[in-house]
Amino acid sequence: MSPRPTGLFTSAIIQAIEHGHRHGADIMNATGQGGGTVYKVLRRLEERGLIRGMWEDAGVAERERRPRRRYYRLTAAGRTELAASVERYRELRSGPVTREARATRGR
Repeated sequence: MSPRPTGLFTSAIIQAIEHGHRHGADIMNATGQGGGTVYKVLRRLEERGLIRGMWEDAGVAERERRPRRRYYRLTAAGRTELAASVERYRELRSGPVTREARATRGR
């Protein structure tokens, strides 16, 4: 897991990538957030090694008459972080997690 826990929105972006949303506009549509927020988080995730981005071939974008896209995929560390965040937010749904509750859950 990464050194600091991933926030809910960041987890949503990681999950969107895992579910096949590969470029910024597609991720924005999946999460309902604007570009300024999404692209900032994508850069941070890339810096943390949780995702890897690659620019598409310029010829593809030219043929389709649009800007080049940067396509993202999860790294192994990103999949690990996604699993940890899913578990973390599952715990939040069930109410406050106390030390005693963790002990009874085998933590």
